[in-house]
Amino acid sequence: MNESVCILGIMINDRIKEAGNLQKVLTQHGCSIKTRLGLHEVTNNHCSTSGLVIVELTGPKADRELLYNALAKIDGITLKRMDF
Repeated sequence: MNESVCILGIMINDRIKEAGNLQKVLTQHGCSIKTRLGLHEVTNNHCSTSGLVIVELTGPKADRELLYNALAKIDGITLKRMDF
């Protein structure tokens, strides 16, 4: 494997309030996103207000850093990063 792998974990504390801001940033940096998986609890009687998004990044390291820095500015999310 020649290319480094970067995975971001994004915990959204209030999906109703913050999902739009998160979506805007992810869309602006869409060419840096190879894989995206969104998870939140849903039952017949409940839809969770929190959620988790897992993102695999691709492309130049500088572009990945721009995305990470833009996400870090969003209030209401917790951002974790794994670099391999």
